[in-house]
Amino acid sequence: MNNTTTTDSSMSSSTFSSGKPDQRSDESMRAVASRARIQDFVFHRLTQTFSLLVLIALVGIIISLFYNAWPTFQKFGLAFVTTIEWDIINEEYGAAISIVGTLLSASIAMVIAVPLAFGIAVFLTETCPVWLRRPLGTAIELLAAVPSIIYGMFGLFVFAPIFADYMQVPLQQVLGGMPLVGWLFGGATNGLGIMAAGIILAFMVLPFIAAVMRDVFEITPPILRESAYGLGCTTWEVVGKVVLPYTQKGVVGGIMLGLGRALGETMAVTFVIGNANRMPNSLFAPGTSIASVLANEFGEAEGLHFNTLFALAFVLFCITFVVLALAKWMIIRAERAKGN
Repeated sequence: MNNTTTTDSSMSSSTFSSGKPDQRSDESMRAVASRARIQDFVFHRLTQTFSLLVLIALVGIIISLFYNAWPTFQKFGLAFVTTIEWDIINEEYGAAISIVGTLLSASIAMVIAVPLAFGIAVFLTETCPVWLRRPLGTAIELLAAVPSIIYGMFGLFVFAPIFADYMQVPLQQVLGGMPLVGWLFGGATNGLGIMAAGIILAFMVLPFIAAVMRDVFEITPPILRESAYGLGCTTWEVVGKVVLPYTQKGVVGGIMLGLGRALGETMAVTFVIGNANRMPNSLFAPGTSIASVLANEFGEAEGLHFNTLFALAFVLFCITFVVLALAKWMIIRAERAKGN
């Protein structure tokens, strides 16, 4: 009996002692899980706050622009967008000249920059020797880091004389007298104007678009490329039928990034566009843009003139928003077409 009692007590004590670590392990696991839930909650709320801050800042910018621009919209209405007049003394304002200059210079920039950026990205990802990829990629990134005022000074003091002597004069002599297109190349050949501004903008947005295209081209799975090459596809066929469909969103995003900078660029355009408040009648004619008007006149503006500059800024914001919305719509439509 004594032996049995001793055995039972030892078994119960061993069971108790063996259950104690299990209980501590469960408690530690619950503590870890509780701490993880708290960390996830804090991280979620923190990132949500950062996202909302961006949205709040955007809404604040819109409200501020519209509030300060309201006197101009109240006086001129929608005619402000289509009116050419810009008379500070008589307080008659219209945004048509600035809008046309902005859209023309940005369009010229994109027509030049997008094909060049596409070619650079294809060369760097498909055909460039390995030893040359990093130096060229670094050079492109360095171009993207150059301040806009440097581009403006380069455009005014270096590019404009070369452009006038070696591009404007020959183009005007060869194409100026042709029917239908001759009027595009009329005007003074002094190196300044809408086309000069567009070319400088192309220099500026080219590294942005090329860098984004190169990065998105590189994320294409190598097996897709190798499979296409194995089937006998050429480099152009691989890029057009494999790489571009796979990276469509990134390519459009890079182009929109460049277009956004082209639409809102200030100093570089101010140096070379000519800053003339009249509707351009040729590519060589001087003009103005919304950003250049803001840069030139904001420091001395007061009264309705001050409100009008805010109205121009609001119009520029609306133009950028419409462009981005159209890009998003194009992406969605293309995805649906592929799905069908």
